[in-house]
Amino acid sequence: MRPTARSGRRSGGARSIELGPLTRSIGYMLRRAQITAVAGFLEALKEVELRPTQFAVLLIIRENPGIRQTEFCDALGIQKANFVPLLNHLEWRGLAERRTGTSDRRSCALYLTPRGQELLRRACVLHDAHEARLTARIGKRGREVLLSLLRKLHDPL
Repeated sequence: MRPTARSGRRSGGARSIELGPLTRSIGYMLRRAQITAVAGFLEALKEVELRPTQFAVLLIIRENPGIRQTEFCDALGIQKANFVPLLNHLEWRGLAERRTGTSDRRSCALYLTPRGQELLRRACVLHDAHEARLTARIGKRGREVLLSLLRKLHDPL
């Protein structure tokens, strides 16, 4: 049987659309899986009003208290111009803060606020439940294999 997708309703009901070689395309299937995973993430973390990138930033700051903005951007390959509005929003919400560096006053160190720490604790519980739902779909071994393969794709050539 050939893989198909359901399209929108038409006058006679749902129509199956042949996806053909797309179902054998790593890029296409990664993107479809990413859409599903992110939709589930957004639903799971709706309570704490965090998007995936905001959650990741808070986690990285928690794991690296005092990290400088430039270090953060360099490590994740983020343009500073894109990072600043994101950080501004987290500061506006009272979740993270910039502190002027002691050795270089032009450099800002990033920290979670007590409110940010508390919100992140709750977000991690919600995130873990989301991850458990994804794992239930592919099994623990499938999860290990998938993460291993994704790391290989992520590593520079």
